[in-house]
Amino acid sequence: MAQAYIIDHCRTPRGSGKPGRGALSGLHPQELGAAVLRALRDRNDLPTGQVDDILWGCSNQQAKQGSDLGRMTALAAGYDLRASGITLDRFCGSGLSAVMLGAASVMSGMEDIVIAGGCEMMSHNIADPRAQRTRLMDADNPALRALYPQVAQGLCADAIASLENIPRPALEALALESQRRAAVAISEGRFRGALVPVYDAAGAVLLAEDEHPRPGTTAEGLAALAPAFGTAAGVVIDDEGTTQLDLLLRAVPDLQMQFMHHAGTSSGVADGAAAVLLASEAAVAAHGWRPRARIIAMANMGDSPELMLNAPVPATRKVLAKAGLTLEDIDLFEVNEAFAVVPEKFLRDTGVSRDKVNVNGGAIALGHPIGATGAILTGTLLDELERRGVRRGLVTMCAAGGMAPALIIERL
Repeated sequence: MAQAYIIDHCRTPRGSGKPGRGALSGLHPQELGAAVLRALRDRNDLPTGQVDDILWGCSNQQAKQGSDLGRMTALAAGYDLRASGITLDRFCGSGLSAVMLGAASVMSGMEDIVIAGGCEMMSHNIADPRAQRTRLMDADNPALRALYPQVAQGLCADAIASLENIPRPALEALALESQRRAAVAISEGRFRGALVPVYDAAGAVLLAEDEHPRPGTTAEGLAALAPAFGTAAGVVIDDEGTTQLDLLLRAVPDLQMQFMHHAGTSSGVADGAAAVLLASEAAVAAHGWRPRARIIAMANMGDSPELMLNAPVPATRKVLAKAGLTLEDIDLFEVNEAFAVVPEKFLRDTGVSRDKVNVNGGAIALGHPIGATGAILTGTLLDELERRGVRRGLVTMCAAGGMAPALIIERL
């Protein structure tokens, strides 16, 4: 099988996803994504007419994020008209799935140059009523709900922590460490090579650094926060008076629910975009590029839709098996911090050292622009492999519906 190489990657700073308050919230999503596409073009002397395709993750493809955001973003970036584009949705895994599908197309020999990434403006998702997703992942489909009763992800996070006997202090300790590690990474400039400043139409800088981190976070401050998802548990979802907690108990009858997650132990709502430039060996030779990494293995995994955050561990085992590797062969891991319970459960189930997982902080500190996060994590992982001079990294993340993509890369 042919090789797929990572030539470069970049991302915007992650802005606060609070409507009207984040520095990026006034931008059109096409313009935010165009910032990273232009950067990849300019940094790599990329002839955009030779880009075979642009695979773009976006989970909420409605309103301003609708109408094939990938293609429209390429046009907004001034790419050659021959550079096609497509937009895909695997919920939180959209950006990582874009990278994996782009790599697969190169490895198959069908394409030579692919850009993969994504964009999500959570401020837009919250503010525009046309962009609001239904409150349940089953899109109010009673037939599907009867088979797999799915509830809000925050409730799933609390349910998993309750079932796994993971106490609130452990979740808060992980969140506090995420903030500490992110603060160190920012102060040492570890993200600097990937960051692309975002400008307004007049050329003024809107945002040059991540907006979401809270380096002053303390254990006492986290302990004082009220659980965020208890109210959601009581939301009635049908004419019979069924609540979201009723749905959970229908799926997990012995659940002794404890409400633990809050704003400090959940991923930050953020705006952002990211992109990864992938190329074949022939394209590398033709353009004189120096590959930074190669794709080793990719896997997708489904798991319980009712406890929809549990797939990263089985996805990790699956991708390791495909690569013929073990956990010990992986130097660094990126496990998306959708909620603190996700990486905490990953650490407990796998036995991987905490010193290898999310070493520069994660989405709790830095934010989670859903369609972009997977591409962001791929780039963050590569940068850290290079900084440490180590070899292999694995990135995985939970996605709604009970899914997880997983990717292994090798630094060159």
